[in-house]
Amino acid sequence: MDTTLTDPLVGRLLDGRYRVESRIARGGMATVYLALDVRLDRTVAVKVMHRSLAEDPAFVRRFIGEAKSVASLSHPNVVQVFDQGTDGDNVYLSMEYVPGRTLRDVLRERGRLPAREALEVMIPVLAALGAAHQAGLIHRDVKPENVLLTDDGRVKVVDFGLARAVEASNQTRTGVMIGTIGYMSPEQVTSGAADARSDVYAAGIMLFELVTGRQPYEGETPMSVAYRHVHDTVPMPSALLPDCPPLLDTLVAQATARDPANRPADATAMLVAAVEAHRTLPRESGPIPSGPVSPIPTGPVPGLVPAPAVAAGMAGGVVPNPTLIQPRADLLTGPPAGQAPSPAAGRRGFRPNWFLVALAVVMVVAVGVTGWLFSQTDTVEVPALLNKNITLAANEARQQGFVVEIGEAQHDEEVPKDIVLRVDPAPKTEVKPGSKLVLVASAGPKRVNVPNVVGMDESAAKEKLASVGLVPDDVKGQASETVPRGQVIRTSPGVGTPLKENSKVDLIVSKGLVMPDVRGMHRDQADQMLRGAGFNPQFVEQNDSAQPCTVIAQDPRPNAEVDKGAVVNLTLSACSVEWHWPWEGNDQNVTEGSGGVPIPNVMFKDIRAARDELRAAGFKVEIRRGLNRGRVLAQTPPGGQPAPAGTRVTLWH
Repeated sequence: MDTTLTDPLVGRLLDGRYRVESRIARGGMATVYLALDVRLDRTVAVKVMHRSLAEDPAFVRRFIGEAKSVASLSHPNVVQVFDQGTDGDNVYLSMEYVPGRTLRDVLRERGRLPAREALEVMIPVLAALGAAHQAGLIHRDVKPENVLLTDDGRVKVVDFGLARAVEASNQTRTGVMIGTIGYMSPEQVTSGAADARSDVYAAGIMLFELVTGRQPYEGETPMSVAYRHVHDTVPMPSALLPDCPPLLDTLVAQATARDPANRPADATAMLVAAVEAHRTLPRESGPIPSGPVSPIPTGPVPGLVPAPAVAAGMAGGVVPNPTLIQPRADLLTGPPAGQAPSPAAGRRGFRPNWFLVALAVVMVVAVGVTGWLFSQTDTVEVPALLNKNITLAANEARQQGFVVEIGEAQHDEEVPKDIVLRVDPAPKTEVKPGSKLVLVASAGPKRVNVPNVVGMDESAAKEKLASVGLVPDDVKGQASETVPRGQVIRTSPGVGTPLKENSKVDLIVSKGLVMPDVRGMHRDQADQMLRGAGFNPQFVEQNDSAQPCTVIAQDPRPNAEVDKGAVVNLTLSACSVEWHWPWEGNDQNVTEGSGGVPIPNVMFKDIRAARDELRAAGFKVEIRRGLNRGRVLAQTPPGGQPAPAGTRVTLWH
């Protein structure tokens, strides 16, 4: 039917800004339209809340607050909210228009996905939920209808915070339950409470559906499905698909634990597990079998509902899994479908369900008969429990009548943490019924953190490294003005780095201070340099032909390793002797302007810049290591006096 003729909003200019072009889909809480933002000239999806919600002031207030929170959530896997407003009786959201399909459309078309492909869909969904959880937002209605797959392969999640806004509008109604029954966590069913772990539960149900093509529970009424969420344990995907990887069984089991405390703390924690599972799966997960799927042992499961979903920018009609707004008592205490409620039901006390009582009696008898049959068997075979999650493997062994003991976990470089590494007795061993099995899980790869040995002497540092299982390797010396000679400055790799056992670690040990070469330096410059570096210079003079008051010998020798505060004995040429530079007093005319060149004063300049300046002026340059500071600490001959071109100038840095 043409929605232009039947929908009054089609063709209108909503709030003076959004020209409604067509209706995309209608869901449990809202209708989505394709519209043009005439101010910014862009196509958007406009979600208009149903009239019954828009008339509730509490809903409108909470809806505006939630819209602001979601609009601040910037993530590539979240459908962006542009605007929120009201136009008469219409309360709306303006959102990013996402051409493509919903995940429900994909499931309807393909039935189910290979394990690796299912994780490739779930990982961006969990990333979006994780970003919301970090920002304090809970989705509350995670399901395939709210996951969009764009034409270019991106995955987007829609409808953050909408269920919370609806819940706020129903606070005066006792026991109202908001959400979609097939994905609703036990705590949402029983108390209405929802947190990040409730979204994790729904994500686990959705992962189960992606890999099996169906939801874990079915029922003729919402009551029966809700009851099973509260009282049953979600079956493993391998119960339907024997070839399903054990890691997916583990992921689903952890995410759908009935007790929220046993689930991952939030979607980010589940995302880490999903990424690790994806990393370990083979590149090719194989074609999807064309034959029928095995039934779940714990009960029947529904087929897929072949109907499109409502989502921003999606084509379709009515949602197959609408968000439910219904009193909780209707689901948990209402009569089964087809049975009229008793007029006196509200006045009676507890009445037993005789069908369930009879079923329990039958189950007790069946368990007894099974136990008797086991007792008549001479031996049974230890099941194949290797490479399964330790909790699931223990439960499986107990269900087969074994007594299970969990041994101390052992590190292994290949087997991931919490996966069964060893079974004693080994799988396929013939043992008596009821025998004890010892399951040993992997503790994951063993890693040793590099200990802090900074400040220790070399022998103590090596002993500390060896004590934690690391191998001391090269010892490299490095001059240091702050770390005493012989003590460790740092390690390579650095302190705290996790390494495999027996990995090699280098030690960088302080050589203390390195004695500078001050030979040929004027007394005043040598004294200033050495005292500035923490040395104690002592001078003695002797007659020599060198320039007066210059260092002609030193002890300790240049480049020797010494401690801070060490005494340095310097021998000077006599300071009282009159002395002339070689070019002074001869026939060469070296005065400025008559052939002589003034020596540039390069004290305290960068050593390379000083060298280049002297060479440009026509002088030869000799560079000696002083304190290795990179700038000129002494200069001979001093700057300012004329000298012949080609004269050698010595610089210390």
